[in-house]
Amino acid sequence: MSWKEKQKERNEQCEERHALAVDRLRGIVSEDTVSEKYLPFFQDTAIFLLELENVRRKIGDGTWERYSLEEMQSLNEILYRDVLPQNYGTSYADPAYAVGKFGEDMGRLLSLLYAEMRSGIPFAFEERKDYLTILCELFIEVYNCFEESEEPDAKEIRDIIYWYASDYCDVFLADRIGEQIEPEYSFAADIIENADLENDKYLYRFGEYITENELGTARHLRTLPAETIQRMADVYTEGYRIGFINTGKDLSKKSVVNIRYSLGFEKVIRAAMENFRKMGLKPVIYRAASGVITRREHHKIGYFGAIPNWQYEYDHRQDQALFMDKRYIERRLEVMKTVYEKNRELAAQFAGPAVMETFGEKPFSPAAKPEAPEYSEAQRELALMYDSRSGQITNEYIRGDERSFTIIAWPVPEIGEKYPEIFNEVIRINTLDAKLYKKVQQTMIDALDQGEYVRVIGKGTNRTDLRVQLIRLNDPEKETKFENCVADVNIPVGEVFTSPVLEGTDGILNVSRVYLDGLEYRDLELAFKDGKITDYSCSNFDSREEGRKYIYDNVLKNHETLPLGEFAIGTNTTAYVTARKYGIEEKMPILIAEKTGPHFAVGDTCYSWSEDIRVYNPNGKEIMAKDNSVSVLRKEDVSKAYFHCHTDITIPYEELEEISVVTKEGKNIILIENGRFVLPGTEVLNEPLKEETKCQK
Repeated sequence: MSWKEKQKERNEQCEERHALAVDRLRGIVSEDTVSEKYLPFFQDTAIFLLELENVRRKIGDGTWERYSLEEMQSLNEILYRDVLPQNYGTSYADPAYAVGKFGEDMGRLLSLLYAEMRSGIPFAFEERKDYLTILCELFIEVYNCFEESEEPDAKEIRDIIYWYASDYCDVFLADRIGEQIEPEYSFAADIIENADLENDKYLYRFGEYITENELGTARHLRTLPAETIQRMADVYTEGYRIGFINTGKDLSKKSVVNIRYSLGFEKVIRAAMENFRKMGLKPVIYRAASGVITRREHHKIGYFGAIPNWQYEYDHRQDQALFMDKRYIERRLEVMKTVYEKNRELAAQFAGPAVMETFGEKPFSPAAKPEAPEYSEAQRELALMYDSRSGQITNEYIRGDERSFTIIAWPVPEIGEKYPEIFNEVIRINTLDAKLYKKVQQTMIDALDQGEYVRVIGKGTNRTDLRVQLIRLNDPEKETKFENCVADVNIPVGEVFTSPVLEGTDGILNVSRVYLDGLEYRDLELAFKDGKITDYSCSNFDSREEGRKYIYDNVLKNHETLPLGEFAIGTNTTAYVTARKYGIEEKMPILIAEKTGPHFAVGDTCYSWSEDIRVYNPNGKEIMAKDNSVSVLRKEDVSKAYFHCHTDITIPYEELEEISVVTKEGKNIILIENGRFVLPGTEVLNEPLKEETKCQK
């Protein structure tokens, strides 16, 4: 049975409930049976839900397909305008506004409720009548409480939301897991393969917010020769295939690949889907989650359009704090385990994600709002416990030592007036000659293999002074400490990396400005002792404590500390010079930025869940640095071994005084000095830097 047939059946099963709910919403719009204080909230929200019902019907009866582009754009604007930055301050979606209207407890709860109703936008476009019915019934149940009492107890509302989240885990969460592994659910894939990609109208069929970034990207791709589109698709899918080969994993055992991307790139994705099919892989392309049950804080995992307002996403990232308890977490884990067990064979066919990221959007630095929900200490512990146990469940059915991934990034029009030029430069960067880099990077690895530790020292105002301890080799003729990364899973080419020995890794990591997971950090500083973070700060906020909390939430991911899971030296000076040439350093994604200087990843190693697979560099030497004293705990208690995060922090070349490797005999081998490669055999990496200097003169 196709996903459309399954959805039709589910829609028919809830037909009566849906009709009753819609009829009740119509009544709410015109009646005044709740107090004047809350009446506008309920009436406005009911009108919004009726608008979603109107969209669903237009999709279902074919009216949508007859709309003009202008009509589609108008409806897209209507659905999302309430949370756009210029309107957000007077929207119930803004916790600060809702708290100002209704008080702290009730304001937070009703803001969550309103945000949850907004999660129904994609359901209307996917004709998920069952999902929309559930949302409407939640809203009506809360409304009924306000009919019965002028000022109901916030606990009563919280309980309703709690049982909604708990009861419908086996709908929303179960379906979410199914979408991630089941190719038969093909809403997005059907659009990508069958729509007229020469017409902007197809973008609005997804139901995501559409801006000039998505439209401009699609239009730009139409100007490129078919050969260029195919080249973009090939580097993406080949990186995926080679990733399996380089890590000794058997791709032939798999039949499903997850494609994640931002709207606008459908021409490339269509070509990539065909490439994957030739490898025997069917695509699963699922939407980034929008509801409180399935959303993972402010992170977008799946396909998505423009983000109407990052502050809205950030404010609601911890909405579960309003109702989360241990019973709820156990319920989620129970559903997760049940779904995977039911789909054991299908899950085993999942090969991993192929991710296409974008960059160029205006960087986001959030405002800290006391009104926004945030986890208590007990809830932070529960969230960490859930991450650990859900990770273990996933790995039981989708084994880490059998799956892989690839990531590539492309710019969007917001990057600047020279977007077409920049796009062409990024094509060049993403397809650089891997053979040249392989040779030069091996020269660097040969020097690093001689060392006991690496010393990284900042330049000028950069306070970095860090000693990175390296693993000892038993047989240097056959073993190596660093991986020679030549554009397979991480595109573009350009880094050598290792898992540091934690004990003996000490010092300060500082960077003047960096963007991590879309968030800006100014003057970020992390202190390490024996490879673990002991202190941290940034200058984003007037209050030092606000800065620490920002890092704790978004870098440490609620952990008291994190280990240094990776140390790498980026060698892609071409990307570095391109960023400086166009003044887009702050907009470069970490995927490219990490190749433009040394970088340090806090969290898990690059080999998490697959440490026991033997992997080799192109020269045949086995890579030995895959574990540290934390990850090795998996052999005793896997819950103590992984943090389920890996955040790369890059120091740009211009902030570097020196990177050197110190041997057992005390010899100091300098690799980079004053931002230039000085190790014999690596000087060719300075050529792009020389060209930049000439241009500046």
